[in-house]
Amino acid sequence: IFILSLGGCMSFGDSEDKQQVALGERSVAYSSGNDNTSLTIPPDLTKPKIIEAVPLPSNVNSEPIRILLPPEDITVEKMGQRRWLVVNKKPEDIWSLVKDFLKEYGFSIKKSDRKIGMIETDVLPRADEIPDQALGTIRSGLRSLLKTRYSLPVVDKYRVRIEPIDNGQKSEIYLSLTSLEEVLKNEGKKSESKIWQSHPKDYELEAEMLYRLMTYLGSDKAKAQEKFLNAKDKQSIKVILAQNENGYAILVFPLDEIETWRSVGWAFDELDIDIEDKDPKERSFYVDMARTADKGFFSRVFGEEAIKKTFQILVRKSGADATEVYFN
Repeated sequence: IFILSLGGCMSFGDSEDKQQVALGERSVAYSSGNDNTSLTIPPDLTKPKIIEAVPLPSNVNSEPIRILLPPEDITVEKMGQRRWLVVNKKPEDIWSLVKDFLKEYGFSIKKSDRKIGMIETDVLPRADEIPDQALGTIRSGLRSLLKTRYSLPVVDKYRVRIEPIDNGQKSEIYLSLTSLEEVLKNEGKKSESKIWQSHPKDYELEAEMLYRLMTYLGSDKAKAQEKFLNAKDKQSIKVILAQNENGYAILVFPLDEIETWRSVGWAFDELDIDIEDKDPKERSFYVDMARTADKGFFSRVFGEEAIKKTFQILVRKSGADATEVYFN
């Protein structure tokens, strides 16, 4: 899956013209969930993983006091459907602004780690996707009688990664969207139940939120739209799965170390994998993973933490235009 994600991030076409035309026009609203007690999200998606949990403020709709950045200090980079911002400010100068931006849409901060440069929100349902809770238990009866299908919720969460560049004097900002949808299992049967499953990524919404973050940081709306539309697409590449001299699998990128580092970090965002630690100088990431086969019985007996293994992902230059990625 990791390899497919890396390859996919480099092979998107230019099919996002519609999203560019509609940039800034889409209605984006989320419900805080205070009046939707029946919306139950799986525990692993809501339980804070310490570090820095922030409660949802009561005045999320108020405009915070902030220092806007000059519009020319923010540019847009692009590769396929992946876009990110380059800001002429140090990461510590924009850290709080990014948090405030997410809170304005009603999100609370689930995790944040300055060392890793990662901010992740809790999940919230899209306001236009929430089913009519007033129907209550009558809904299932009406569905059986009238053969009516009611929309079930779609919930979103955002991850923002802030990477230092130019010896820490500038920042790259990556924003990724992860969505889940509630679906009916065994619909119409006595064993009918609701489960959560992955929802296809809404690239238009992801781009819209990145554009809004850009304007929130100070960019003029018209200039921000122009920069999104005129961002030049970097070359498409092919990621190769190979073996090293010891027979272990490696990934080979036709990129330099920095570009490969960016691509691997983006792949972790797309796969919703938590980076526990990283070393930009060593070009390494550390992630904790548990095999699907080990979950279930073992996780119930020993706990999720007991079955996780730590992996080190190393990025190493192997030629003039090639970089290898190792998994330890």
